[in-house]
Amino acid sequence: MLIEFPYGKGSINTDIPSDNLISVVGPRYPKIDESAAHKIINALENPIKSQRIKDVAKGKVIILVTDLTRATPNPLLVPPLLEEIKKAGVKSDNIKIIVANGLHGHADEKGLEELLGKRVMEEVEVANHDPNDEKNLINLGTTSSGTPAIINKEVAETDFVLATGLIEPHFFAGYSGGRKNIFPGVAAERAIYSNHSYKMLDHPNATYGILRGNPVHEDMIEVLKFAKLDFIINVVLNKKREIMGVFAGDAIKAHEEGARFLDSIVKVKVKKEADIVIVTNGGYPLDRNFYQAAKGMATGSLVVKKGGVIIMLSECIDNTRALGGVVHDYYHKLCKGTKSPDEILKRVREQEPIKDQWQAQPLARILQKAEIITISEVKNQIVEDFLMTPASSLDEAMDMAFKKMGSDAGIIAIPEGPYIIPTL
Repeated sequence: MLIEFPYGKGSINTDIPSDNLISVVGPRYPKIDESAAHKIINALENPIKSQRIKDVAKGKVIILVTDLTRATPNPLLVPPLLEEIKKAGVKSDNIKIIVANGLHGHADEKGLEELLGKRVMEEVEVANHDPNDEKNLINLGTTSSGTPAIINKEVAETDFVLATGLIEPHFFAGYSGGRKNIFPGVAAERAIYSNHSYKMLDHPNATYGILRGNPVHEDMIEVLKFAKLDFIINVVLNKKREIMGVFAGDAIKAHEEGARFLDSIVKVKVKKEADIVIVTNGGYPLDRNFYQAAKGMATGSLVVKKGGVIIMLSECIDNTRALGGVVHDYYHKLCKGTKSPDEILKRVREQEPIKDQWQAQPLARILQKAEIITISEVKNQIVEDFLMTPASSLDEAMDMAFKKMGSDAGIIAIPEGPYIIPTL
């Protein structure tokens, strides 16, 4: 069976023998029966558990937007948001957009234009959040888990805060979107370390598709008791990046409704675990760097047999033949020189709090279960530093996997990677 796997802005195709194929896991997308613009306007005019923006926005207004690794259609969402804000009598010079980068690094001018569109860039002030800019951070309190609610001071002290977002499966927060533009989006680095700690991520409910009882999610929600997030507009997309649903209104209730909608689409049952799982990071933009690629690997680990093989396709254009940038170099340092996933976990426990531990820890857990073979633009030596096996093509990776698991190995294919939650 010929299967297409997203890779960067293109795809890689391979023919998997029918005798080996257990299933191709994909979402149950609903039919799109109205335009994106209509969905957005309808959601803004009929918010969930909230008044309309035009009736409550006042004073200084900040819009928080997701960073460049997210496929959030900000150029579609922000202009109608601006129109709603202006209907409340707020002028453009009292509106500011802040990119909720968390620890993902800043977008340059070109990146900001890609993120928002030229029109928006010309209309209002745009800035990046810096999690280490101490003069622009404020401690609002402490959660019951001990996480300091330290966030962007300008956001905390503004009159009205809105956020765009994309609701998709998240490998330890359950789902993205909603509260995440405040925390970790505009939080302090040390606060994020607390929420992403070894203990929090070690909890069995800190995984894809779980909100209730997930300590990471519930800690983020608790931060909202201290911080201001007056209104959100979040979307759910299909693989063509078309908008299937728009959820606007109260930061918690609208997000929960969006997550329930997504549940019905992305939670897909498979009849048994596979010897080999072929998975992607969903293509561009999520597969733009090696750091994010752990998400697709985590998806594959949900349905691979103990001792099996995960084949991961992630272009990593930001890391072309190098790890790329210094934003996630600690992820590399935590893994480099180790001989086993147990050693990675030991380093995390002994060195925390340390940057990128929340990526190294899940990776080690995956490696305890299965071998990972990767197809990417990252140097082979760096791939090996992460205890993974590089391959130059999908065909080569398949040959390697069959050699290990046998010619009759069962295969599950997950072309859309972390945008799907396969369950047994």
